[in-house]
Amino acid sequence: MMLATLVFSTFAAGFVAPALVRRGVTHAFALVPATLFLAFLSWWPEVTGGEVILQQHAWIPSLGVSLSLRLDGLSLLFALLITGIGTGIYLYAASYLRGSTDLPRFFAFLTLFMGAMLGAVLADDLIALLVFWELTSLTSFLLIGYEPEKAASRRAAQQGLLITVAGGLCLLAGIVLLGTAAGSLRITDILAQGPMLLGHPLTPAIIVLVALGAFAKSAQAPLHAWLANAMAAPTPVSAFLHSATMVKLGVYLLARMNPALGEHPLWSALLVPVGLLTMVTGTLLALRASDLKRVLAYSTVVSLGTLVMLIGLPHPMAATAVVTFLLAHALYKASLFMVAGIVDHATGTRDASRLGGLARTMPVTTLVVVMAGLSMAGLPPFVGFIGKELIYEVALGGSWWPLAVALLANVCMVVVAGVVAGRCFFGTAQPTPSAPHDPGATMWVGPMVLAALGLLFGLMPQWPAALLAPAASAVAGHGVELQLSLWHGFTPMLALSGLTLALGGVALACWPALRRRLAGCASIDRWGTDAAYDQAILGLQRVATWQTRRIQTGSLRRYLGTFFAFTAICLLLTLWLRGGFAVAWPDWDEVGPEVALPLLLVLASAAVLRAASFMAGIVTAGMVGFLVALTFLYRGAPDLAFTQFSVEALAIVILLAIVGRMPFHEVDPRRRSERQRDAVIAAGFGLVATLVLLAVVATPFDARLSDFFRTASVPEAHGRNLVNVIIVDFRALDTLGEIAVLALAALAAAAVISSVRARQADDQEST
Repeated sequence: MMLATLVFSTFAAGFVAPALVRRGVTHAFALVPATLFLAFLSWWPEVTGGEVILQQHAWIPSLGVSLSLRLDGLSLLFALLITGIGTGIYLYAASYLRGSTDLPRFFAFLTLFMGAMLGAVLADDLIALLVFWELTSLTSFLLIGYEPEKAASRRAAQQGLLITVAGGLCLLAGIVLLGTAAGSLRITDILAQGPMLLGHPLTPAIIVLVALGAFAKSAQAPLHAWLANAMAAPTPVSAFLHSATMVKLGVYLLARMNPALGEHPLWSALLVPVGLLTMVTGTLLALRASDLKRVLAYSTVVSLGTLVMLIGLPHPMAATAVVTFLLAHALYKASLFMVAGIVDHATGTRDASRLGGLARTMPVTTLVVVMAGLSMAGLPPFVGFIGKELIYEVALGGSWWPLAVALLANVCMVVVAGVVAGRCFFGTAQPTPSAPHDPGATMWVGPMVLAALGLLFGLMPQWPAALLAPAASAVAGHGVELQLSLWHGFTPMLALSGLTLALGGVALACWPALRRRLAGCASIDRWGTDAAYDQAILGLQRVATWQTRRIQTGSLRRYLGTFFAFTAICLLLTLWLRGGFAVAWPDWDEVGPEVALPLLLVLASAAVLRAASFMAGIVTAGMVGFLVALTFLYRGAPDLAFTQFSVEALAIVILLAIVGRMPFHEVDPRRRSERQRDAVIAAGFGLVATLVLLAVVATPFDARLSDFFRTASVPEAHGRNLVNVIIVDFRALDTLGEIAVLALAALAAAAVISSVRARQADDQEST
């Protein structure tokens, strides 16, 4: 089966989704991700056997861009998570949003997002990856802003889009540099050139730019604020985008590039501190929140920081820890997000401080949240325990900073799991806006399956290990053998797990006071990244207002002066940077009578400046045009000369007719200082233009294009006049565009004249 078929069939399903959902196909639409899951699962034997499936389709051959797709352990792991969790999300959303008039639009956006995610994790070409990468940003913007009538939804959608797209621009620059350094845009080729890239001078810039793109996508500090604010979206969006898909895309990119860039010292020096900072930031914010979705969102920030730190640490078990924790986190976090939605749906609130004793009235949901919460807390026999042990094993191999922060992050996980599962379901019962009750089966079956898989994979770790081994090999860049198990004996990792539970229990007992203390810290709100984002947007608006007032003055003279001054400065800088001041002066001994024409042009231009009336100015400007036509004629271009003569004559006649009917009182109303300023701009632009022309003359002439036109004009264009052939044949579309512009200008002028005449007629009738 073609990988491209699976990706583009997902997009096709997204476009037909509204029509199907309007006809009542809601729960059954979950067959789309389920079918994709089974299709990807069919590659299990090949991928777990170490095979890498590569499929290539021509896209833009002239630029070396192809739709190359790659399926290995890492991409299959992500594809199965996207489609498997997606199946549960589709069933969940059909019930969660039942009755919503915007449900067709929701399913369309959700399916398009899933297609973009699949394309991004399967892409073997960096340009294709970037296209799908940006599509995930666009579709997530539409999903987060699902309720545009709410200001919070609009702000969250805009914030997420601006931050991730800004990161995408950095990624674009990094891709361009990476393609230049590696000589290829295919990931397969780039991964094979890791040793060559290690000493390349562009590699530091590549690492910084690629990492910035990944940091923005995966909500790394200080670019993390958008993730928690995105909780304004419906819960199905939060469970899908912010547990296993979009927020993991930056982690996927870093993991994918690790074999090529991971040996460079800057890789660890950048990823590890950012990951640690993100873990600490997410922990503090998670402990001060009480909204269940925001608590889970900030704990996701902690997990993302952990993954980035693990990718950056040069430890032989780091790749194993990355893929194992990634799987464990996706299973329990998607389940817990859906539980948060169930609680909100059933009780009318998501405030953990107002919830308690739900286990009595919601037994099925309680079973789900207990399994997912225990996996999140890292207790055996859940797969979350295995992931936590691997994190500690990797952290123990480095300095004490990663170990200390990893301990803090895992304590945070225990507290969050205790708040969501323990306090809300087993704490003291409290009154809620609605009577708590278990939802229908379609809402709990998805989180139940995911939570149960967390238990099953913990008891039978050899089952996921078959896929995690090739995934870890893709991250490490070499073969990795996985030996996952719940029991390794009495080890330092086990001791740290016990310490984590002890500290987590103490922190959970103190959570109400701790939360109030952190929530009352106004400096976090005043100086946090969310406030910084608002200030940045406000500053951008102020700069735009100032710029508009300074530039958009309504004065044509100001516009022309700005354009010419800016162009002159840019040309001058280009000449200076490229050494273009070594100009070629003409051989004055060979200069003949033709030197009179430029001198006459200079005199005519001076006459225009000294004209005492508009009539004189128009006539002297026409003289300049006629002298240019004579220059064309002298240089052997009669067609151009004839065109120039015609245009100048027509322009003079039209301008004289207009001037005779306009109420002009003086030729030049400018003050003396304004004239001097404009004279400097004009003289500077003329000088720079002269230097550019002299530099062009000094450049060795490449005659290939001229030879092509000369040899191809008769046999291919059936014309002997090269100028005419170029205009009407070789550059026919360019000429057509110019004609279209002139035609539109003529239509606009006709409309203006007609409007003026109609207004004048109305005024005459009214009088």
